[in-house]
Amino acid sequence: MKSPLLPELISFIESMPEPHILCDRQYRVLAANKAYRQSFGEKQLLAGRTCYDISHRFTEPCDKAGETCPLKQSLQSGQRERVLHLHQTPQGEAYVNIELSPLRDGEGNIAYFIEKMEPVVVARGLSNAQGLVGRAPTFQRMLEMVARVAPSEATVLLLGESGTGKELVARAIHDGSARANKPFVAVDCSGLAETLFESELFGHERGSFTGAVNHHVGLVEAASGGTLFLDELGDIPLAIQVKLLRLLETGTYRRVGATGLCKADIRLISATHRDLRTLVESERFRQDLYFRLNTFPIKLPALRERTIDIPLLADSLLSRVAAAKNLKIAASAIKLLCQYDYPGNVRELRNILERASLLCDGETIQPHHLPEEVLVGPPMRNIGPDKPNPDKPLKLKELEQQTLETRLAYHRGSRRALAEELGISERTLYRRLRKLES
Repeated sequence: MKSPLLPELISFIESMPEPHILCDRQYRVLAANKAYRQSFGEKQLLAGRTCYDISHRFTEPCDKAGETCPLKQSLQSGQRERVLHLHQTPQGEAYVNIELSPLRDGEGNIAYFIEKMEPVVVARGLSNAQGLVGRAPTFQRMLEMVARVAPSEATVLLLGESGTGKELVARAIHDGSARANKPFVAVDCSGLAETLFESELFGHERGSFTGAVNHHVGLVEAASGGTLFLDELGDIPLAIQVKLLRLLETGTYRRVGATGLCKADIRLISATHRDLRTLVESERFRQDLYFRLNTFPIKLPALRERTIDIPLLADSLLSRVAAAKNLKIAASAIKLLCQYDYPGNVRELRNILERASLLCDGETIQPHHLPEEVLVGPPMRNIGPDKPNPDKPLKLKELEQQTLETRLAYHRGSRRALAEELGISERTLYRRLRKLES
């Protein structure tokens, strides 16, 4: 028996400007508004199908296929839930923020769910010339943190090894905020001499020191209304740390040589590859500043922690470094790239591909275009108690893992197609992908 509230609920979601669907406890979509139909396919039949079929082409709910299911979470918590998912769209797979709200009947029981979807425009699950690219679980966990914090004004601290793309993530946070149309100013703190640091950051007045022949606008002022990104935060001199703390606590700063205070209007994002807690213990970094900057830390995964993303990243990076040549990468070269350890992370992969594109005279990058360190295989530091020794016979599980890694390197289609190639279910594939990244 249909609820008398259904027409009102359908009318309500139809009035919403963002994509919305209405579904029941059995995952069935009861209605989709115009914004949803325009974003996710006007021609396909939606009502009566399950949300997991429409969004993922799954034959079972998300939680049984290796994904987080907001509907199941909401049934358990009784509250609104929010997750990040890869959805099928007419343009291919795309990341979507899902906010699902439960609706109760007259007896207080959850009867329906309203689901709002917001595309995450700064990231793609497939190869893309712009933005963040990846689909590994470690990448998705990072991206979910980015999507949650971007709309806020919270101070963000990005942590991770050199070359993991901290400035790209910082820009993604900026692009996802209300300040997106204002300046994004990046500062490499390791490249500023201590004597010039204060002047560069806060600006100076004419005549404030020898050589100050003109009024100088500092980077804080240049970022007014937008985002200031401080990269390599651990290299900031102690004397400047005090003034940076004052900026964060009071929202004011003083130009070098000035008597009055200036009001700052910035959102601060900082990044470091160093262990700030160790620097605090050795008194090379102020503890109060560390706590102030560490409001919302985000850990960026190293490339070796997201190896299933290497084929996607390789295609994406190649389109950036050699766009005019329209090159492809041979499967044998992709396999070698997936086996390398990348101490320099994504930056090193980019450099490898740029070098290969210059050496390639044809249309396809081959193994002989790759540097020697990639051709000789992973370095010895990969062999340890948790890593298989190539000189010893591999166990069955290790052979299965190598097979999966090889197929991932060659495969360019959907997860369903990959599962069919391997002769396993999508659910099993998801489970094994998660084990591969753990």
